Amino acid sequence: MSTTALHTTALLDSLGYSDADRQKLHETYRYLHAHPELSMQETETAAFLQARLEELGLEAFGCGGTGVVGVLRNGDGPVVGYRADTDGLPIGENTGLEYASTATGTLEDGTAVPVMHGCGHDTHMSVALAAAELLARNTDAWAGTVVFLFQPGEETAAGAKAMVADGLWDRAPKPEVIYGQHVWPGVAGGIEISSGTAMAMADSWRVTVLGRQAHGSQPEKSIDPIVLGAHMIVRIQTILGREVPAREAAVITVGTFHGGLKENIIPGSAEFTLNVRSFEPAVREQVLGALRRIIAAEAAASGAPEPVIEEISSFPRCYNEPAAAAEVLTALRGALGEEAVREVPPVMGSEDFGLLAEAIGVPSVYWMFGSTAAERLEAGEAVAGNHSPEFAPEPEPTLGTGLTAALAAILGRTGTGQQG
Repeated sequence: MSTTALHTTALLDSLGYSDADRQKLHETYRYLHAHPELSMQETETAAFLQARLEELGLEAFGCGGTGVVGVLRNGDGPVVGYRADTDGLPIGENTGLEYASTATGTLEDGTAVPVMHGCGHDTHMSVALAAAELLARNTDAWAGTVVFLFQPGEETAAGAKAMVADGLWDRAPKPEVIYGQHVWPGVAGGIEISSGTAMAMADSWRVTVLGRQAHGSQPEKSIDPIVLGAHMIVRIQTILGREVPAREAAVITVGTFHGGLKENIIPGSAEFTLNVRSFEPAVREQVLGALRRIIAAEAAASGAPEPVIEEISSFPRCYNEPAAAAEVLTALRGALGEEAVREVPPVMGSEDFGLLAEAIGVPSVYWMFGSTAAERLEAGEAVAGNHSPEFAPEPEPTLGTGLTAALAAILGRTGTGQQG
């Protein structure tokens, strides 16, 4: 047994974690994996979560449409929040798992799509439920209140906003810190955590390029939105190379480009979508301003109407307040072992997690836990990552590590010192 496994077993054993508990955790995970729902459509998931929380004796209520809050009170003491996201993705699963998803859903535009927990939110929910159960059974190990936040719509940046707008912090106790974690295809049994900025801000736009339709044989009668859009897309890429200082980090991705229905018709409009990621607010504003300038200028150069820009989503920066992050780092290393927990630079991925804490001005801490056997990574095996149809976390030690990490962070703030 590895050192990490020993540390994991020591913490969980101190809370009476049994083989039956482990089996229940795995059964919950398999059920949730097989029954994903799209963002802000997590109706059955919410019902399942609320029923489980009520079975454990927590105060539970719906919030933000398909979000669920569970409040576990245990006398006087700190109030902490712990968040798990709940939505799946429009991906057809191709893992070959016996519990693979065959679920389908409908996008906002009416398109029918397969649905998969391709980002591991099933692991997040399973771990949170198991943590709630162990804390409810071990009231001598801690004191205070834990607010479990099962947040919908993370993939679209809609869920945290919806919960806050629905009066989350008027209805639930206000925590002094909020914790969260995310599975990824790193080494199973390992944790990665950042101090300060942990994940990037992200802004997604839909740009409708307006032109003038004409027959393909008479381009002089048209304003070609496809050619115009292509010029915009090429010119956009110069922002990073010629306007943003090299010492700053930013990414611009054009993910889709659609225009026209037939090869001999120059269409009246075309559409592309883009995504911008950055770490610093000043860089974000610089890039977004440059995008608007270039898009408008290219349209003017072609004699075209001003394009229509619509915001698809906007993710805040995920920021780990340094003092709170140091406290969590100490707790995680105490529970999992020094070698299992690494401090890392921020990543360009994005999260709406930080909004939950920003809404009430408290710190938050977010970290990643791995899901791939070290042997596979050491052998150089190509491993599917988040948002892939092949993404398949290895249940152990992934779930056990996530559970240990959640409990270590919560007990690090609320623990009475009787458990370790």
